[in-house]
Amino acid sequence: MLVKAIKTRPLIPPKDDLLSVIKESILLARRSLGEGGSLKEKSIIVITSKVVSIWQGRCIKMGKNISKEELIKKEADFYIDAHNVPPAGEIMLTIKDNILIPTSGIDESNANGYYILWPEKPFVAAKEIYNFIKKEFKLKNFGVIISDSHTTPLRTGIMGIGLTYYGFNPLRDYRGKKDIFGRKLKMSQTNIVDSFAAAAVYEMGEGDEQTPIAVIEDVGDIEFTEKDFSKPNPLEISIDEDIYSPFLKSVKWHKGKGK
Repeated sequence: MLVKAIKTRPLIPPKDDLLSVIKESILLARRSLGEGGSLKEKSIIVITSKVVSIWQGRCIKMGKNISKEELIKKEADFYIDAHNVPPAGEIMLTIKDNILIPTSGIDESNANGYYILWPEKPFVAAKEIYNFIKKEFKLKNFGVIISDSHTTPLRTGIMGIGLTYYGFNPLRDYRGKKDIFGRKLKMSQTNIVDSFAAAAVYEMGEGDEQTPIAVIEDVGDIEFTEKDFSKPNPLEISIDEDIYSPFLKSVKWHKGKGK
């Protein structure tokens, strides 16, 4: 697997043209590497959620009639009050779009004085980006991931996660197959979306790298398809069925306005 981060011009809040940036930046990067500007078939294009949100105009000027705490509660499906989350009073823990994430995913870094919200209708956005890339680069088999960073319980640091995807089956299913000693596997499924997102976000960085796009090539045996996985999304699992259910259900969640 080969992961290449793509440098772009800055996308400026509150709204900017992501599609033209995707085309221009990928063409320039590929030509500079002597690859003729074209994308390879069976590639995965990863785009950070922040620039998707800027494209959608999902940006709120700081200090304009609403606080960050109010925004978090408005965007969250469920939230835990900040005074119950360490460091006390600084971060709210939320569930949004069936993902456990701090602060409803709202970001202030590289935002030029705006709060940048998560993308609206992320599956629709991923499909629109997919169709644009398909047309511009004449691809038949490829995928798109919209990524962000998140924390992992009991681990320091952040890593990438896929908010949404389009163009491929998100899971590799090992259930019913045998391990090297002949034992039949009962539960194992590989989450392809988050695996790719983690690798891409590592390459894209978190600071001033200005590389919100990554191209992943040589991805191996992936089922590329234009099937709509949004409903039901095979990556999602309910709190009641999750192995972490005892922890998730042991605290009092407040209902936000995101749903």
